[in-house]
Amino acid sequence: MPAASHPRLRTQLLTWLLVPLIVLLSADTFISYRVALGFSQNAHDRTLVEVAREVALHLRGANGVLVLDMSREARRVLLEDPVDRFYFEVTTSDGRRLDGEPIAPAAGTAAQQRRGETFYDGVMAGTPVRIVELRVDPDLAGGRDGATVRVAETMIKRNELAREILLSVVLPQLLLILIAGLVVWIGVVRGLAPLAHLQEAAAARSGRDRSPMPVDGVPSELQPLLKAINGLLARLDRVLTLQSRFVADAAHQLKTPVAALKAQFEVAARETDPQRLRDGLEKIQPRLDRLSRLVSQLLSLARHEPEAISTVKLTPLDLNALALDVATGWVPEALQKSIDLGFEDAGAPVMVSGDAVRLRELLDNLLDNAVRYSRKGGRVTVRVSAAPPTVDVNDDGPSIPPEERERVFERFHRLLGHTQDGSGLGLAIAQEIAGLHRGEITLREDATDGIGNTFSVVLPPA
Repeated sequence: MPAASHPRLRTQLLTWLLVPLIVLLSADTFISYRVALGFSQNAHDRTLVEVAREVALHLRGANGVLVLDMSREARRVLLEDPVDRFYFEVTTSDGRRLDGEPIAPAAGTAAQQRRGETFYDGVMAGTPVRIVELRVDPDLAGGRDGATVRVAETMIKRNELAREILLSVVLPQLLLILIAGLVVWIGVVRGLAPLAHLQEAAAARSGRDRSPMPVDGVPSELQPLLKAINGLLARLDRVLTLQSRFVADAAHQLKTPVAALKAQFEVAARETDPQRLRDGLEKIQPRLDRLSRLVSQLLSLARHEPEAISTVKLTPLDLNALALDVATGWVPEALQKSIDLGFEDAGAPVMVSGDAVRLRELLDNLLDNAVRYSRKGGRVTVRVSAAPPTVDVNDDGPSIPPEERERVFERFHRLLGHTQDGSGLGLAIAQEIAGLHRGEITLREDATDGIGNTFSVVLPPA
């Protein structure tokens, strides 16, 4: 499946900043428009009420009969307007129309009550109108009956004022949105500039350059990310350096035995005498064994690199029993060299957390080293102690000089003057395995006569 595309950080920031800003300003525009429109409506409604009251002032009572005493000139002044058209109706208390044009009375919940007047919307001659209904109380002293005055006004001026208010509110707000968007965009671009510089610096680096990236001058928000990247570069550098060193060492160590084998095969291939051919092939066998052991140890060394700690599964095990089992397996090899292989246990189980396969390989390498370099008829002792959990492998071979005791754990390091066949990897593998178990392996000299070495492996308790 194709990887899901993710929006750019700049787009996300602009979205999270501008969208709420636009929503907020739009809500402010709508509210401002509604408030201004309400003021406009109230202003025109007050004018409409004044007209209705002027009409009511012309109501008279004559001989107990209600009449509207309003001249044509008064009607023209009150009800004529150059833009809107006015309608009025006067009805008596019993619902009879006294004067004017029929106007529907207020009905439903849409009507608004204000200080005795009722305002509502209606339609006159197919045109929307605003209507005010004013009730006139009877005047008993003047002989005037009660009445209802309704005045309607078309909404042209109201709508024009609403459009003017809308434009006066929306245009500044729109301009404000544009300016705010520009400011936010510039701020986001400038704020993300260090990321762009960091990207350019990373793109300009060579594939072989694994040095840390400079943190100076980087905003504090980016420094944790940059430090994490530098930590990753350091780990990659360590892994790649180990791999490069391993490949170089392996190539160097394999070159000599492979070349020797090739020469031996070429010599054997030219032989015509069967017996000499057999002798030549028999000489090849030890070299093949050495090459096989070297390849096996190289693979083992790669398997026990420090980065392999994530694959190590530690389980409780008895170090005493494990060491006894490994030592028992080396008895035949020791007997061939007439070496006295002894074992001293701790007297009780010594529990540690470890990988049994790897710890067995560690002890195998130490015992191989001890048996290989001990003199014929010598003595090798494996000793287990409990506080802290320790395995000592002691031999009576020539003591390793003090200046060489640290170097013997280096890969492919071999002591000068020794004729024993070896790859120089056994102790390096043992040290790697001890490190994977958070333990330590050391070499100490037990004798002052130049004879004897003791390798001690200390492991944390379970």
